[in-house]
Order: sequence, then C-alpha cells, then structure tokens
Amino acid sequence: MKKQKILERLMSIVFFITATISIVSVILILLFIVINSIPALKEIGIVQFITGKTWAPANIPASFGLLPMILGSLYVTAGAVLIGVPLGLFTAVFMARFCPEKLYKVLKPLIDLLAGIPSIVYGFFGLVFIVPLIRNTLGGTGDSILAASILLGIMILPTIIGLSEAAIRAVPQSYYEGALSLGATHERAVFTILLPAAKSGIFASVILGIGRAIGETMAVVMVAGNQARIPTGILNGVRTMTSNIVIEMGYAADLHRGALIASGLVLFVFILILNIAFSLMNKKKGA
Repeated sequence: MKKQKILERLMSIVFFITATISIVSVILILLFIVINSIPALKEIGIVQFITGKTWAPANIPASFGLLPMILGSLYVTAGAVLIGVPLGLFTAVFMARFCPEKLYKVLKPLIDLLAGIPSIVYGFFGLVFIVPLIRNTLGGTGDSILAASILLGIMILPTIIGLSEAAIRAVPQSYYEGALSLGATHERAVFTILLPAAKSGIFASVILGIGRAIGETMAVVMVAGNQARIPTGILNGVRTMTSNIVIEMGYAADLHRGALIASGLVLFVFILILNIAFSLMNKKKGA
C-alpha cells in the first residue's frame, strides 16, 4: 500500500512537471514573438501594418501592409472548411454508424494514414494534379485560392473524421435505442439524435481542422501562387501569412525581419481568438 501511494505521488509530480513545461513553452514562444515584434510595429504602426494593402520590403521607402496575406489566409481557410468539414463529417457518420465491419477495418487505417503524410507530399500532389486540373478545366494558371482550398480540405480530413467519429461513438447507446423505440428510422436517429448529442466533439474537430488549415505552410506555398496582393476571385493566386514568413525569412533583416515576426504574432492572435470563441460557445451551451 505504501509503494502504491509513493508511485501515485511520483506520477502526480511527473504529470505536473510535463504540464508546466507545456505552459512555459507557450509563454516563452509568445514572449519571443511579442518582444521581437514590438520595434517593427512601433515603426510601421499597428493600423498601417494590419490594414495596409502593399507588401514591398524592397521599395524605398519599404511598405509592410499585411492585409493581402490576412485575407489570403482567411479565404484559403474558409475554402478548406467548406470542402473538408462536410466531407469529413459525413465520412465520420458513415464510419461510426453505417460502415460494415470488414470495410471499416480497411478504411480506418487508410484515414489514419492520411494524417501521417508529410505536408510536402500533399503539396507535390497538389502541384502535379490539382493545379493542372484547375488550369485545364477553369482557366488561369491553376495556382490559386481554389487549389489551396481543395488541398487543405483534404489535409484536414483525418482530424475532422477521427475526432467526429470518436464524438459520435461516445454518445450513449441508450440515446439511439430510445429514438428507435419511439419510431425513428436508423438514419433519422443518427442525424437528429446522435449528431446533436455529439456536437461538442464535432465542433472541437472543426476548430482543430481550422487551426491546421490556417497554420499550413509548405503545401500552400506550392499551389497558392504566392502573389502578395488582394485576390479578386478564387482562381487568383494568393499568399498566406505563413507562406509570406517562410518565403522571405531566409533573407530578411532589420525592419523586414521584425515585420515577418509580427506576422506570426497576428497569426497567433487569430488562433487564440478562435480557441477563445470555441470555449465561450461550449460554456454557453453548457449553461
């Protein structure tokens, strides 16, 4: 009994240390970004930096307007959500409640495998398949918001499918059986009873999918066109905030480097707002 208590105490300490390391790591990252962003934001101006329409660090004087990249990130992420969320959710419903066991044993590992494919491989697939397909069918160069949205929609599928399926399976079986006993069909019980009961987990999967999409870099660099201007259509090229950082950080210096780090701060704030909004939604639903 004494050994059991010592082991429990030891594991409590280990868990506390690991949790503390995680929190400290996030704080250190935030401090680094903020401290290195402040000089650039002071010189450029926060309003000008966020609302400026021109990003031209080589000009004299240099111009650092992040609005085209902000809109680019939002457009590409919104497109990925429109493509990935319905497809992922319906796939999760099929996997949880409609899929035959033999087929499930094949599909489940394949879906899990999607999560392990490197971003650069996704990007190469988009470059050699999605981009030419769009160019040949819809016109333009093919490097566009649409190409990036389709590719990111595919990339967020494992997250949405896995978490949504788990949320649906976590709903007590009594909910489903009660719906059937009241005369509901199998489909009606799933879509009117189980899905609403699993909405918290489904929302979580969507939020994580959005975080994956808005933070993706290499795949987007390869298919989005990387044009630092405000897009006027889904077939136009676009540059996201993450793409802007990875493309220019290698040769940036002084104010230019500070502006790129400040771009990371804006991205961090976006993701923070997203998570806070999700937490507030959950609290409101639980009230």
